[in-house]
Amino acid sequence: MARGRTKFTWTNYLLRLVAALVLVFATYNPSQWSFFHWVRPIVHDLSQGNVLMALAGIVLLIGWAIFLRATMRSLGWIGTTLAVAFFGILIWMVLTYLPIPRDDLAAVTWLVLAGLSGVLSAGISWSHIRRRMTGQLDVDETDS
Repeated sequence: MARGRTKFTWTNYLLRLVAALVLVFATYNPSQWSFFHWVRPIVHDLSQGNVLMALAGIVLLIGWAIFLRATMRSLGWIGTTLAVAFFGILIWMVLTYLPIPRDDLAAVTWLVLAGLSGVLSAGISWSHIRRRMTGQLDVDETDS
């Protein structure tokens, strides 16, 4: 039944977390090296755009579609809400116990974006984690 399948490890989760971090921070980050900051000047005059901007936008859109769909299918609305609450409380703890100024908008933005990446990586990994914890398969999986 489970022939040919590899076990889900911390490395697998960390790879998904890195992919989520790249997706989120490539889309927007406070350092102004992001897709948002790249296309923002041309929003009112699209004739200044180029094919690389369009390609980058489509690649990011595909990435967001994959991550959001996997997160919603794995966690559902309640699970996603709980994941957002969990990572939100982690951000709150960081701001409470570490010397990060709460009025530093850039620092708080970095934390919120990292939390969003955590939600996405948990969502895209949850089916594997649940299967490992319970031994159950997802209903949309097939035996080969």
